Amino acid sequence: MISRLITLHQFLIVCCVVNLIGCNQATNRITRNESNEDLSKKPRIGLIMKSLANEFFATMEKGAREHQAENQNYELICNGIKDETDLARQVALVNEMVASKVDAIVIAPADSKALIPSLRRAMEAGVVVVNIDNQLDKTVMEKESVNIPFVGPDNRAGAKMVGNYLASQLNPGDKVAILEGKTTAYNGIQRRLGFEDAAKENNLKIVSSQSADWETDKANTITSSMLREFPDITAILASNDSMALGAVAAIKSSGRANEIKVIGFDNISAMKKLLENGTVLATADQHASELAVFGIEIAIKLLEKQTDVTANTQTPVDLIIKDIDPS
Repeated sequence: MISRLITLHQFLIVCCVVNLIGCNQATNRITRNESNEDLSKKPRIGLIMKSLANEFFATMEKGAREHQAENQNYELICNGIKDETDLARQVALVNEMVASKVDAIVIAPADSKALIPSLRRAMEAGVVVVNIDNQLDKTVMEKESVNIPFVGPDNRAGAKMVGNYLASQLNPGDKVAILEGKTTAYNGIQRRLGFEDAAKENNLKIVSSQSADWETDKANTITSSMLREFPDITAILASNDSMALGAVAAIKSSGRANEIKVIGFDNISAMKKLLENGTVLATADQHASELAVFGIEIAIKLLEKQTDVTANTQTPVDLIIKDIDPS
C-alpha cells in the first residue's frame, strides 16, 4: 500500500513538471510570435499638408500615395486643412495622428512658429517628425528644445531666379508689386526676399508688397486695389501660383491683360496654358509630386536609426517658362 502511494506521488510530480515545461514552451512561442509581428510591422506615416484646395498639395498627396503603392514598406495616412489660415485644425491633426499611434509625421506647416509646441509633444510621445515645404522657425525650435529636420527647396533662391527672368523682360526703373504669402510662413518670407533681391539687382521699383495669404480670391482683390493705386505697375510677382491666378483675373478685369506681366511659384497645372499663351511669364517648379516623398524617405531612415539624416535636405527648384520643361 505504501509502495503504491509513493508511485502515485511520483507520477503526480512528473505530470506537474511536464505541464510546467509545456507552459514555458507555449509562452516562448507566444513571445517569439509577438517579436516576429513587431519585426514585420510596417511603420505608419502621417502626411499633414496645408490647404487641400490648393492644387500644389493635391499633387503632393498623389505623389506620396503613388510612392507608398509602389514600395509597400510603410502605411500612409494623409490629411490637410481647408485653407492656409486654419492653424487650429492643423494642430488638431497633429494630435490626432499621435493618438492614432503613427510612427512618424511628415508635415508642411501652415505657420512656421505656431505648430512647433504640438510637434514637440508628438516627439515626446515617440513620434519621428520631418518638416517639408515650409521651414519651421529655428528660434522657436531652440526655445522648445527640438531639432526637426527640414526637407525642401531654397525658396529665396528660387524666387530670385524667377524674379531675374522677369527683370530680363522689363526695363530698369519699371514699377512692380509683390503678392506675399502668409507673413508668418518662412517660405512666404523667403520668396518675398528673393523677389526683393531680384528687384534690387535689376533696378526695379517695388511700389507695393502685400500678403494675400496664398489665396486666389484675396490676391484678386488686392491686385485690383494695387492697379487702382499704382496704374503704372508693369508686373506682379506672386509668391505662389494660386495668387498669380488671382492677379491674372484682376488684370483681365482692369482691361490691361497685355500690359502687365505676372510671375508665380509652384508650377501647378493651371499655369501650363497661361505660360503658353503668355498670360503668365514664368513660375518655379519645386516638384510637388516628389516633395512629400523626399520627407517620407527621410522619416523612414530616421525610424531605422540612420543618424546621418538629421540635417536639412535641400531639394530642387527649377525655372519654368514657355517652351521649357526640365522633365
